[in-house]
Amino acid sequence: MLTPGQIDFYHTNGYVGVPDVLTVAELEELRSVTDEFVEKSRLVTEHTAVYDLEPGHSPEAPRLRRLKEPIAQHPVYARMLTHERILEMVEQLIGPAIRCNGTKLNLKYPKFGSPVEWHQDWAFYPHTNDSLLSVGIAIDAMNRRNGCLQITPKSHRGPVYDHHKDGYFIGAITDPEFSTDDAVSMELPAGGISLHHVRTCHGSAPNRGDVPRRLLLFQYAAADAWPLVTAPPWEEFEANMLRGESTTQPRLTSVPVRVPLPMKDPTDSIYEFQTELDKSYFEQPVDDAPSTSAPADSC
Repeated sequence: MLTPGQIDFYHTNGYVGVPDVLTVAELEELRSVTDEFVEKSRLVTEHTAVYDLEPGHSPEAPRLRRLKEPIAQHPVYARMLTHERILEMVEQLIGPAIRCNGTKLNLKYPKFGSPVEWHQDWAFYPHTNDSLLSVGIAIDAMNRRNGCLQITPKSHRGPVYDHHKDGYFIGAITDPEFSTDDAVSMELPAGGISLHHVRTCHGSAPNRGDVPRRLLLFQYAAADAWPLVTAPPWEEFEANMLRGESTTQPRLTSVPVRVPLPMKDPTDSIYEFQTELDKSYFEQPVDDAPSTSAPADSC
């Protein structure tokens, strides 16, 4: 469970880090399965419905940057989605009725790894209310050298920034009013988790270190938060319920919204969208970014 201090920190700052959530055995299992998928990626030469490949990927030197919908690829990932300790913390922050809103596994191996430019998840999938968050499971220790999450505290209380260029949604903040001056580094030991609000500004640099940074990401939504742009068929929508009861009465709140349209190619990943950005936010090292001061209480 989250402590009162951690809950307050999350609501004030839009994120919180929690160490020691997974056991050593759970971590070893995640690493083993992930290594298997990297090995299998040798057999593909372009992006597929499962694999998103790093530039420079080859059969001799596989470079997998994202495993798409990991819960559909292996039961080990699926079990993590409903991990009791994780769902307990999510419930404390967004309520007892919880729906899965998407999953992915982002990988950054030593000396390479595409950055994820600054963005707000809310820009991709606005809902009728913003009781949504993402959980990142640190399969490896995350630090400033290997491309841990960078977060701007309290940005979840501010505007929804423009993520468009030349009239098209590109999945990266392009708004001239946006600043990273207050950014902090979400450093976590392996087995810890990060939780960040759907409107929190965040990104991550390439891996400039000597150890991998693999982050399993789960998106959770309150059952009464309904998507504003696209919704899956009802049966699929219902199948995504993880805890509590679903509802046919969306909760409407006064939250700022920008629509992620039009898109040049809706099938592209965030990495492809963000290649349209004129200049990467992460061209310079981020080693001097302050680390997070999130409460380090174990749950």
